[in-house]
Amino acid sequence: MAEADIKLLYIDDDEALVRLVQRILRRRGFEVIHAPNGDGALLRLAEGDIDVIALDHYLPTGTGLDLLARLGEIPQAPAVVYVTGSAEMDIAVAALKAGAADFVPKTVGEDFFTLLTSALEQAVEKTRLHAQKEAAEREVRAARDRAEVLLHEVNHRVANSLSLVSSLVGLQANAVEDQVAKDALSETQARIYAISLVHKRLYTSGDVRFVEIDEYLAGLIEHLRASMTAEGHGARLVTEIEHLQIPTDTAIALGIVVTELVTNAIKYAFPAGEPQGEVTVRLARLDGQLELTVSDNGVGWCGEEPVKGTGLGTRIVRAMAKSLDATIDYGRQPKGTAAKMRFPLSQA
Repeated sequence: MAEADIKLLYIDDDEALVRLVQRILRRRGFEVIHAPNGDGALLRLAEGDIDVIALDHYLPTGTGLDLLARLGEIPQAPAVVYVTGSAEMDIAVAALKAGAADFVPKTVGEDFFTLLTSALEQAVEKTRLHAQKEAAEREVRAARDRAEVLLHEVNHRVANSLSLVSSLVGLQANAVEDQVAKDALSETQARIYAISLVHKRLYTSGDVRFVEIDEYLAGLIEHLRASMTAEGHGARLVTEIEHLQIPTDTAIALGIVVTELVTNAIKYAFPAGEPQGEVTVRLARLDGQLELTVSDNGVGWCGEEPVKGTGLGTRIVRAMAKSLDATIDYGRQPKGTAAKMRFPLSQA
């Protein structure tokens, strides 16, 4: 035990026994403070600095069990060692159920003081360990909260930085006259937005490990629709996306794939002069996997014919598919093309 005295509040109306307890326990490192009844004990407890309580069952008014109930209403009350007659085991059990840390049968022999000393020391040690445990848990919670705040702030800053980069790329696209360069910069801007949108969702999310993929893709596709409309493309976009939580890295890769496939479908599936068509994005569980389908009702492309444009988008899609351990297939439909990518359900 610590070198300083343990302050014991001994609640008992037997003054002769209390004086004996004071004399013997003083030699064992205790400062014994006497309270003859429950009201006096509560008044002394209100002053503070009590380490442990020894409570006799029989009090002038009521019993120790009555006082135990009142002690249970006091925040961070000291541990209680209940003192009962040697034949009153049912009372001891009731005291333990009511919140006592331990009990000691009252006798007139030396064993009583030995057992009482041991029970009091163990109660104090248990209280100390419990306080240390609570302090450690508070520190862990505080550290976790600080880490979460920091992570949200990091995602906020990353999202803002990516938005700034996207704006700079947009300004550069407006400044160039070469249409190929302008298109390439616009596609780059869309890819940056797909990544920044994930970070925007993360700094408002309660769990930065996952992204609600239906909400994320809905926001991304709406942005693509607005961008394509501004460039003169009028394809209708339809989404059928199952509600799933996707790991953050998977969501980023999936967002980039959707950006590339939707952009390519809008730009190349509907040649000038043809009525504008429809592009559908589906994401659903299928046979233990997740299947992403981006389909259109345009001119059709099977994936083996020469690509239009620079071909960078196709290479990006294949790279993202590889990172997801996914397979991707292009197939003609009765009208148009369907690009299907499957990857393990464990990614979600």
